[in-house]
Amino acid sequence: MTRTWVRIFSATALIFAQAALAAPAPATATPQALVMALDKYPHAVQKDTNKLEVADHEIGLGPIQKFGGAWQFEASERVSGYLSRYTWQIIDGFSAIEVMQEFVAELQKIPGSKELFSCEGRSCGHPAQWANRVFNQRVLYGRQEMQRYRVYAIEGEPAYRLAIYAGSRTSDRHYLHIDLLEMTVDSAVELEAETIEPG
Repeated sequence: MTRTWVRIFSATALIFAQAALAAPAPATATPQALVMALDKYPHAVQKDTNKLEVADHEIGLGPIQKFGGAWQFEASERVSGYLSRYTWQIIDGFSAIEVMQEFVAELQKIPGSKELFSCEGRSCGHPAQWANRVFNQRVLYGRQEMQRYRVYAIEGEPAYRLAIYAGSRTSDRHYLHIDLLEMTVDSAVELEAETIEPG
């Protein structure tokens, strides 16, 4: 798994290095380059992609739970900018969790990358809400104990938010989703859910 992933990233780095002969380029990978590398990963089949401009888009920084009869995040922030969404099915015996771990390991090497929130299994909340309400991808709905969620801030010009979610429906149906949001200046607004016990 790791060797295959390294080969994919090495090939991507070579492409970017060749392009750098014509114009200066950053020495480190960008969030977009990591997503492009994942899109070329031989054991990932893209199921959906979407790009749109968003205003006050909510990113979960806590589990999704029912507060006062309504599903909402325990904590979140709202950001504006350009949102790119990607959903893949992970095939050939690999799991979405394995691929997610490799992707996050590369993401953490980017200067300015900082984890804002992470959860695993039941601590994330109900998987149906993540699939349908948060990411609008029904295929992500799977077993609660198999879900993983991470949110990262990547500082710079521009700054980004990256959310990654892994879900497994059965032993051979694994899905991975990434939301990559290029932020407009000073767009982040932190929110907290009402202090009501989950219902």
